[in-house]
Amino acid sequence: MYGSRYDRIPWAQRVYVRPGERLVREAQWQLLTTRAPVMELTDYRRLRPLKANEEFLACMMCGESRQQPMFEPSGNGWHYHVVRCPSCGFLYRNPNILPERLGDLYATGYNTFLTGSYAANRQRRHELTMDAFSPVFDEGKERRLLDFGSGAGLFLELAERRGFDAWGVDLSPESVVQANERLSRARAFLGAPEDVPEIAAGGFDVITLWSVLAHLPRPLDDFRTFRRLLAPGGVLLILTVNAQSLLLKAHGRAWSGFTRNHLMFYSSWTVRRLLSRTGFAGVAFAPHYGDTVEAGTTALPRPLRRRLRRAVDLSDGGNMMRVLAFADDEAIGRWGGGPLTVHRLSR
Repeated sequence: MYGSRYDRIPWAQRVYVRPGERLVREAQWQLLTTRAPVMELTDYRRLRPLKANEEFLACMMCGESRQQPMFEPSGNGWHYHVVRCPSCGFLYRNPNILPERLGDLYATGYNTFLTGSYAANRQRRHELTMDAFSPVFDEGKERRLLDFGSGAGLFLELAERRGFDAWGVDLSPESVVQANERLSRARAFLGAPEDVPEIAAGGFDVITLWSVLAHLPRPLDDFRTFRRLLAPGGVLLILTVNAQSLLLKAHGRAWSGFTRNHLMFYSSWTVRRLLSRTGFAGVAFAPHYGDTVEAGTTALPRPLRRRLRRAVDLSDGGNMMRVLAFADDEAIGRWGGGPLTVHRLSR
C-alpha cells in the first residue's frame, strides 16, 4: 500500500504518520472488540490454568464479572492472558498476581533493568512530563513530594534539583539501596507508604507514579491511600502506558505495553473512573507525542511531525498517557489554569 516510502521512519512512529492508517487501525480495533467472545467468569476460569501466585478477577473499575479474552502476550520466560471488560472497556491481566506476591516480580534483577538501557532516557521523559504540567513542578521549595515506586531514584534526583522535600518507596531492595547512593537530601525506603511513619503521616503536596500504575494489583486501595496522603491542594501525577494507543491497535499482543510485570492497562476513560471512585475532584491530561518529538531530536521532517501530533490528538492514541489528578477544589483552583483542561469528577 505504501511501498517503501516510510521504511526509514522508526516503526513506533509509522502508524501515526502514514496516510489513512489511524482510521484503519481504529476500525480494526472496533471490529476486534465487537467480535471477541464474551463469557462469564465461571466459564473463563475453566479455560485458564492458575499459578500459585495468581488469582482470577472481575473488573476492578466497574465490577463486571464477564470476560472478553483479547490477547496472549509472551516473552522470554513469561506468558499471560489479557481480557477486556465488556461493560467499561478496561484491559487487565487475568489471572492476575496476588497482591501479597507482587514483590516476587521485583525481588531480584529489577534494578539492573531500571539502570540499564531502559534508564538511558528516563530523566528526559520525566523532565518533558513535568514541563507539560507546568507550573506544578517548576518550584519545589517548601513542598513535600512522594515518588511511589521510586526505583533507582532517577526521578527523586530531579525532584531534589527542583527543591522538593522528596521521599520515595519501592518494592525492590536493590533499587532502594542504589537510589539512596544516588541521592543527597531525598530518601528512598523499602516497602509501602504505611511502613514508613514519616510517609504514612501524609501531608504531601505532590505524589508521582512514573510507569507504576500498570503494576498495581489493587489500584482502588492504593489510590484511596494516595488521596489520604495528599495535603489540601495536592496533586497526583501519573505516567503509564496508554490502552488507547494506536500502537496497541496496530500490533496487538506484540504491543510494547505488554511487559512481564504489567498487570492492568488504562485509557483516559478508565483512569477517570479510578480517580472518581477514590475521591479525587478532577483530572487533566497532556498528550504524549513521543520523547524525541517533544525534545526536538526526532529525524521526522516537519510535515510528518505535524501529522503525528494530529493523529495523537484525534485518537487519544499516544503510546503513553500523562495524567494530573487534583485532590480537591483547592487543587483545581491552584493548578488547573493555563492550557490544561480540567475534567471534574463526580464523587
